[in-house]
Amino acid sequence: MKVSRTAIIYGVLVALALGLGLAVNQSPAPSPVPSVDNPGAMGVRALYLYLEESGARVSAPREALDGPGLPDGLRTVVVAAPSGRPVTEEEAGALRSWVSQGGTLVYLASREAKAKQPQLDSWLRLSEGPMLTPSAEGLPPKEKDLTGTTVRVWSPVGPMRDLERFRVALDRGITVERPEAVPLAGAKGVAVVWRVPEGRGEVYVLAGTDLAENRRLELLDNLRFWDALAARGPLAFDEYHHGVPPKPEPPSARGLWVFVAQGLLVGLIYAVSRGTRFGPPRPLVVEKHRSALEYVRSLGWLARRSKVERELVPELARQLRRHMHERLGIPLTLPEDEAARMLERSCGLPAADYLATREDLVRTMEQRDIRPSDYARLARQYARIENLITGR
Repeated sequence: MKVSRTAIIYGVLVALALGLGLAVNQSPAPSPVPSVDNPGAMGVRALYLYLEESGARVSAPREALDGPGLPDGLRTVVVAAPSGRPVTEEEAGALRSWVSQGGTLVYLASREAKAKQPQLDSWLRLSEGPMLTPSAEGLPPKEKDLTGTTVRVWSPVGPMRDLERFRVALDRGITVERPEAVPLAGAKGVAVVWRVPEGRGEVYVLAGTDLAENRRLELLDNLRFWDALAARGPLAFDEYHHGVPPKPEPPSARGLWVFVAQGLLVGLIYAVSRGTRFGPPRPLVVEKHRSALEYVRSLGWLARRSKVERELVPELARQLRRHMHERLGIPLTLPEDEAARMLERSCGLPAADYLATREDLVRTMEQRDIRPSDYARLARQYARIENLITGR
């Protein structure tokens, strides 16, 4: 009872530990938000850290773009497919006024209908373009990008000077219907990058966030495009419209709390198991086992009831020959008369006695019915010879 109770308690503790461990280690699904805080494939964390480490003046303002979000001295603003908050009419007006005074806006327009920004799309007159065609041009031989395609730079102006190819997603392009807009990059008539002049500034419209995403940042000339923009001056990534919540508690702190909770739970279960009886104490039951003699008598009675099976008689001779082989080295294949002479030399048992016992066994086997007394006689004779061989 005590062993089974202990096993149950340990089983419950192991199950609870596994459950809590799985709950803590369960990783969240990859985030599709192109935020500077997202290190996943579709985030822009790598781009932000690269520009920061290379000495560029980058920031990630988390205020609305109609006020503190556009500080003085800012040269370029990147609005990467915002979906958490809509760009208001006031913010769109503030951006347009800021661009007209010489700023550069890089708008990464989302391809998803639910993430469209009506204020920016109506200002720039954006619409969905045709589908791009697959292309692996420029990729290294071992580089695999099954969901991407290569587009070429048509007009190497501004930050696209000296650039040749970009690696983007195999998706739809984009169309800007303003008459002064110029397509800068694309493939087979499908544009993915546009330049729209606005006053003394300019707007670069990109189809999707492909050029900034972590998964394609190092492919072809994607990174050089951002190097050219950062070289112009301070660059800001709009984080306000992503609506990214505050950073979660570090995993180490969560693990510490889980460890404390496990310790308290184990202590509680141990206290309950050791402090609670499962009923009143009872006297220890002394079990009396049957003696060996009773088992021998039972086997003898069973042998008498079942009578002697004929297979038991030759088994006596086979068992003796095995002992002769194991103890004295007499081969099993040796004829009986030669085995008898070797047994006489080894143990002093006359060969005639061994052969007489063998003949008695043969005569018994020839009988129609073998009586228990015949089997007992043979068993005694072979047991005597076995005692001589084993030294008993």
